[in-house]
Amino acid sequence: MVVLRSKAYPIAMEIAGNAAMWTRPDSGDSPCSYPSPTYSAVRGLFESVLWGPAVLVIPKKVELCTVPQYYSYATNYGGPLRSAKALKDGNNYQLFATVLIDVCYRLYADVIPNPDKTKLQENALSWDLKTTSPGHAYQDIFNRRLKRGQSYATLSLGWSEFTTSYVGPFRAETKVCTKLPDILIPSMLRGVFQHGYRSNYEAIYDTDICIHKGVLIYPERGDCL
Repeated sequence: MVVLRSKAYPIAMEIAGNAAMWTRPDSGDSPCSYPSPTYSAVRGLFESVLWGPAVLVIPKKVELCTVPQYYSYATNYGGPLRSAKALKDGNNYQLFATVLIDVCYRLYADVIPNPDKTKLQENALSWDLKTTSPGHAYQDIFNRRLKRGQSYATLSLGWSEFTTSYVGPFRAETKVCTKLPDILIPSMLRGVFQHGYRSNYEAIYDTDICIHKGVLIYPERGDCL
């Protein structure tokens, strides 16, 4: 789907936590984290504070405010990817992962009206018709909720057990790691459900990503959100 861009309204927030896991799909059964949140993860974090079908949240960039530190992590896995015998017997197994610790990011996104009105539910369409600027309305409500610490879901840093220690507006003491050496990411997952969570699985990747002076800028793409 080609997304036609309307006037964009910027939103931003800061998140921090003791651990994070932005899983690289190519790391197999011993997952390893990207050094920065993926495009879809950033969108999910914003939408956990405020989600609305009448607008689209377009992640723009991430600023790393701590130097990436990796840590070997082990947990008892009880999910659906266990063997058939383990599922039958109710047995878990130890999952070894390489996660990030002591993370802090500044996240940026733009909000634009959803160009596809045909898929809006009746209440969302009614709100959209009454609102002269859905993007501006979302921006205003988002900023109020962020300052109050309100969210529709518990924000986590990749895995659900990695909850945030801070979510809110930018803090004065937080500084971007501008002296961080360039980090090259040959291939980075962008998202897997390009037209909403009810759409078909379709993995999309961005290539040749560079974190320069502590900043990752997501590529502009017209073929997907």
